[in-house]
Amino acid sequence: MLKVSIVVPVYNAGRYIDMCAPSLLGQTLGEDAYEIIYVDDGSTDDSARRLEELAGA
Repeated sequence: MLKVSIVVPVYNAGRYIDMCAPSLLGQTLGEDAYEIIYVDDGSTDDSARRLEELAGA
């Protein structure tokens, strides 16, 4: 059962995604209890590529 939605706004935050994602993925709730939603607001750096890689993991 989904208990929590985590929304992460992203704008030119590519280098920080690599630090943020492991922390969010390591929650103690259990993988089926939460979702992570990244919202990219037109980044001009490599944020979109990093998020695509993360989604494929």
